[in-house]
Amino acid sequence: MGHELAPIEVVARHDNALGSSESASEGVVGGQVLRERALSRPAEVLEQIPGMVVTQHSGEGKANQYFLRGMNLDHGTDFATTLDGVPLNLPTHAHGQGYSDLNLLIPELIGRIGYRKGPYFASEGDFSSAGAAHIVYRTRLERPLAEFSAGPRGYLRALVAESHELGEVGEGATLLSAFERQHHDGPWTVPQALRKSNAQFILSSGSPREGWRAQLSAHSAHWNATDPVPQRLIDAGSYQGQPFGRFDALDPSDGAHTQRSSLSGSWHQASDQAMTRVQAYAIRYELALFSNFTYQLERASDQFAQTDQRTVLGGQAQHSWVGELGEGRRWQNTVGVQLRQDRIRAGLRDTVLRQTTATVRDDAVTQTLWGLYAENETTWSPWLRSVLGLRADQFSAQVQSFTQALNSGVASAGQLSPKLSLVFGPWHKTEFFVNAGRGFHSNDARGTTARVDPRSGLPVGAVPALVASRGQELGLKSQIVPDLHTTLALWRLDFDSELVYVGDAGTTEAGRPSHRTGLEWSSHWTPGEHLRLEASLAWTRPRYSDRAGGPYIPNAVQKVAHLGLSLRQLGPWSGALTLRSIGPAPLTEDGTLRSPASLSTNLRVVRQFSKDLDLALDVLNMTNRQNTDIAYVYTSRVAGEASGVTGLHLHPAEPRSVRLTARLRF
Repeated sequence: MGHELAPIEVVARHDNALGSSESASEGVVGGQVLRERALSRPAEVLEQIPGMVVTQHSGEGKANQYFLRGMNLDHGTDFATTLDGVPLNLPTHAHGQGYSDLNLLIPELIGRIGYRKGPYFASEGDFSSAGAAHIVYRTRLERPLAEFSAGPRGYLRALVAESHELGEVGEGATLLSAFERQHHDGPWTVPQALRKSNAQFILSSGSPREGWRAQLSAHSAHWNATDPVPQRLIDAGSYQGQPFGRFDALDPSDGAHTQRSSLSGSWHQASDQAMTRVQAYAIRYELALFSNFTYQLERASDQFAQTDQRTVLGGQAQHSWVGELGEGRRWQNTVGVQLRQDRIRAGLRDTVLRQTTATVRDDAVTQTLWGLYAENETTWSPWLRSVLGLRADQFSAQVQSFTQALNSGVASAGQLSPKLSLVFGPWHKTEFFVNAGRGFHSNDARGTTARVDPRSGLPVGAVPALVASRGQELGLKSQIVPDLHTTLALWRLDFDSELVYVGDAGTTEAGRPSHRTGLEWSSHWTPGEHLRLEASLAWTRPRYSDRAGGPYIPNAVQKVAHLGLSLRQLGPWSGALTLRSIGPAPLTEDGTLRSPASLSTNLRVVRQFSKDLDLALDVLNMTNRQNTDIAYVYTSRVAGEASGVTGLHLHPAEPRSVRLTARLRF
């Protein structure tokens, strides 16, 4: 008798059922959960991943700040994100390694988000040591819809989406089209003037057994940056004789514009004993970002521009087949290949009022990363499964520096990454997991060929192209209590080096080795179709491994908590209340300065007036707390100061906002 591979399933809420995971910290979030929540920014859909935090340190058009497992992931380093299989992380980026801009997301289209944490999975490659999220859009909508949202401080959003059959139902293809436009000025003295447009087209046909999908996506945005400001000016309450507060700016000319478009296609075929998936994609991307974090420390204006233009070509293929070793023993083998090439032109320039005054560096980079992986999953008995995997990655890059010939060159590196997972149970509706694996992240290719500092001309050392990580995890999933799903995970993650690309200076610095240990707990309870309660807690102890300096890792968040209550279809009413708590984090290696804690509460109330019309009221930061999205300690200088001052710089979270959304169905 053959054994059919598990079908692809689209779920409405969370899917953490027994027998569906390889680790305790793996799961699926359904699109319905996301549509019940009040979101201040698209990337907050990732906060449904237990322990995940999404904030911002500049304008809302820029990639967000991400935090998970005691790591300041910056704009995406060590957390891999894909949209319908197309990678969103950008290596060797002008602003930050692994830059992952999720402003192209249209939350209403999301069907599910599959997430994993830790380097335990053979199919996960670059940037996935802390975790990975795979976002999947729906291919069909029940009915066409139009949404219109309005709120204070210039917030306006419009969305139109529909799908229709091309040909006879069940035999032809389905085309889903969606268009989004958003304006948002925010509470800033210099309005951020975000103007964002998204378009999405998905042409699909087939079923989970066999089918294909072709997608075209386009995103563009421009905005004024809301860069961090010094706490010392906020405390003084004035600057140059004028009032100065949390939402003021020191360089009103900071800002950016960006574009990203992608074309992708995928095909899959499954039988009772095998499944094959193939995908290819092409991406075109541009960014011009003007920032000023130190104000007048080095020059009359420390503003600089980071520019990135690239074309990305890539694809992946995977084949799985099943068999049996004997009575009650089944296995599934999987092999896969992933290939990606980025052709990049990245630059760093000194500017004043967005006008170039000097070129610090200008580089053309061709970077290629391919990975091969194999995995065997064997069910040895009703209470024991094993997953054994091996991944091989090869990095190569060619760098041409137009400003410093010594920094031109070629580099290559490779790594083997073994993976192991053991799953015991279920016993009394409880499974136990043991996971271990090796992972990595790539570093900025320009750092691998660097010989001199691009600004000073002084000698510098090259950095490794790939930095290894090692992770271990013990966990459990339980459903002893009916309708109550609980997960618990104890984990450790070590890095050979916390290598950092300092985009503001144009250099890649070799950081110190680190280790993190942590404990995560999450539960969700659905006692009936109308009520849902969920909670998650994450505690991490992040530390540097050596004794070269202080033990604390700056901006490594140690405590995160999420609470949520959802009420559905109580007559015409629905609603959700969510609370997010972020504990203080060290801002210096000696731990003497720490960021303030943050507590935010969001509310969504929905009233259905007819089958064609809903009205939703969102209250963001409901208690109007003066939260800080992120804080840093560094040296800056403003007019009137004789020299630089080292101190706290922060980016405030927005005050309470009320938004009203009308959803029409046709």
